Formats: sequence, structure tokens, C-alpha cells
Amino acid sequence: MTMREQQNEEITVTLTLDNDEVLECAVLTIYEAGGRQYIALLPLDENGEEEGDVYIYRYIETDPENPDLENIEDDEEYEIAADAFDEWLDEQEFEEDLDAF
Repeated sequence: MTMREQQNEEITVTLTLDNDEVLECAVLTIYEAGGRQYIALLPLDENGEEEGDVYIYRYIETDPENPDLENIEDDEEYEIAADAFDEWLDEQEFEEDLDAF
């Protein structure tokens, strides 16, 4: 995985899936839950538009430009990470609502 910043300041990563499919993804957020770091990624289509489902991985920053991502194998850990991501999404929507006033 390679992390880089695009011209519009959106950070993207190139992700290689288990089936060798390569996806360019936008980094939605890097966050902590249950004492671990996680990253939420959203695939981009060939035009750079967001599409598909969000991918959540365990995030380990060994090198800022090439951090390690690990699959979350444990259902309980995934539930903790997904709940924390949902809370982050709710906070983003709340902040957008406040900005409208």
C-alpha cells in the first residue's frame, strides 16, 4: 500500500486485495478504537469519484508513506472498529449541520 496526497489535498492509497485486484482509495479517516488504530478507505472509480463500500483495516504506522494495513479477523474487534467509524460519520454530519447555520 502506498499513501499519497492528491492536488486537492485528498489523501489516497493504492490497495491490493487478496485476489490481486488493485484499487485506488480515498482515506476517509484514521481513528482509534479499543486501543488500536484503524483506517477507513473508500474506493475511487477511474474518474476519481467515490464508489462502493467502505473498507476498514487495522492501521500500523511503521512508515508514514507506507503504513501497514492488516485485515481484521476477529468479529468482536471488527464490531468495535465499525461502531467507532459510525460514530465518526455521525460527528461529520453533525458538524455539517452546524456549518449550515
